[in-house]
Amino acid sequence: MWYGLFKNLLFWPVVRFGFRARIEGEEHIPRTGGAILASNHLAAGDTFVLPAMLHRPLTFPAKAELFAGRGGIGAKIVAWFLKAVGQVPLDRSGGRVSLDGLGPVLKVLSDGGMVGIYPEGTRSPDGRLYKGRTGVARLALAAGVPVIPVAMFDTAAARTRIGIPWIRRPRIVIGEPLDFSAYAELHDDRNGLRWVTDEVMAAIQDLSGQTYVDAYGTSLKSGSLSAAEADARVLPRPGYGTPAPELPSGGLS
Repeated sequence: MWYGLFKNLLFWPVVRFGFRARIEGEEHIPRTGGAILASNHLAAGDTFVLPAMLHRPLTFPAKAELFAGRGGIGAKIVAWFLKAVGQVPLDRSGGRVSLDGLGPVLKVLSDGGMVGIYPEGTRSPDGRLYKGRTGVARLALAAGVPVIPVAMFDTAAARTRIGIPWIRRPRIVIGEPLDFSAYAELHDDRNGLRWVTDEVMAAIQDLSGQTYVDAYGTSLKSGSLSAAEADARVLPRPGYGTPAPELPSGGLS
């Protein structure tokens, strides 16, 4: 109930008529059934521009600590909002805990819902596309659902004359679904997960036209990777030169 109210009474009117957003390729989204929307991540506005323009509800996993509501009234409001609109917690503390933390997200997919994922794991520090994290592949193979690539454009906010952050003419392009069901047995195989992730990122790059950097965006943000080192890791596409893994026994030929 709250999802529909917030979307239809607030977010959709602002995004569609205020921001004058456009969407292309929504016909590629199945009308029913679980699916993962995997998108590039340019700005904070991506997270509400995309779901506002879709007909189907979209669930974004949020950091588990945001659901605790610790840290004052603001934190409590954020926790209430996330729960009210049906978002789910994702434990990103790493290791086995992080894997177990995918449970709530898998439940959304098994119930026929759509999940939004930013495989880069952070907003792009410079507008380029960075290496994807393999959580998107693990989810797709474990849940047996298609991955739908998405490219966001012009979602950064600029302040108006009166100081209000505003997004001008954002655009969303949605590509054709990617089916990795033949590789389901590779859900715990490191090389298989990397290949699937790179294929997802390559599909996003095809839509967005971004330059690809074969490094995590968080490395550049943290300073562990310099701008010059990032430039040296530019590749034509994700997974460049890496062959597809052999199909598991019983897979499609």
